[in-house]
Amino acid sequence: MADEKRLSARRKHTLKSCMLVVATNLLDAEANVKIGEREKFLAEKCPPLELPYSKDELEQLCKTLHEQIDISEEERYGTEFKLNMVLNEVRDLNIKIVDLRGKFKRPRLKKVRMSADAMLKALLGSKHTVNMDLRANLKQVKKEVKEEDKQLREAGDWRKNIEDKSDRKKMFDS
Repeated sequence: MADEKRLSARRKHTLKSCMLVVATNLLDAEANVKIGEREKFLAEKCPPLELPYSKDELEQLCKTLHEQIDISEEERYGTEFKLNMVLNEVRDLNIKIVDLRGKFKRPRLKKVRMSADAMLKALLGSKHTVNMDLRANLKQVKKEVKEEDKQLREAGDWRKNIEDKSDRKKMFDS
């Protein structure tokens, strides 16, 4: 982007206005083409009306016009029928889609306990064997037992303590 030159605001404005002028010209040309096609279609399907002067010719003209109206009505009915069939089919397919979506519920995911080794093995595959046993890397600490704790544990049975004290009480009583 550093190599490209930046356009000035004035240059951008002129380019934008030129593009708008070209776009309006193209839209006008397209509108003129559509108008020409419409006039051509109407001239082809609806020729200019020439009214005859006699009654028989008028009756004949009315019959031909009625026949043309019947033909156009049949075409319209046929296209409407086809359109309704297609719309019904689309509606039925949409209903089927909604039904299919409704039948399959997403299962609730269960929480899985996984060790770090198993997780790495699942992610990296069996090629990579990385040992993540963190407990093996910890220092071993030996527990030192104090003498006071030993005495408390030895005299841990409270019944013996009470019996010993009761012997002392008897000594004082006598």
